[in-house]
Amino acid sequence: MGIFYAASGVVHVVDPGFYLPMMPPYLPWHLGLVYLSGVAESVLGVAVLLPATRRVAAWGIILLLVAVFPANLHIALHDVPLGGRAQGFGVWNWVRLPFQALFIAWAWWYTFSSPAVRPRALASGYGAAAWTPGSSPPSGSGRG
Repeated sequence: MGIFYAASGVVHVVDPGFYLPMMPPYLPWHLGLVYLSGVAESVLGVAVLLPATRRVAAWGIILLLVAVFPANLHIALHDVPLGGRAQGFGVWNWVRLPFQALFIAWAWWYTFSSPAVRPRALASGYGAAAWTPGSSPPSGSGRG
């Protein structure tokens, strides 16, 4: 995850023109906000790779994803063309919106201090709601 955000942040700084059309018109300082979000993505991407800063960086990524959601919504509402295209991606702009929730969930998973206390995947047989750090499997679950 960290490499994904660090690389994406670098692209924001190297090619801000790609991101400028995404900016909703009601926000000021479009270029500055693109640079700011790029630097934030890069710093948080590197920080989430380091155990000492992983938790706080993951919370920062969550906040960043919430902060950029209006731009993603703007793209969907107005079918904003990106990357020099003549027209937007139509329905695919709407399809990509739920992925923000998945990215937030992915970052949230990193807010746990270590892999040993991260929630197990649903495939493990435990519901996410039943899991708490240090808890044992429910009795009668057929597991250890």
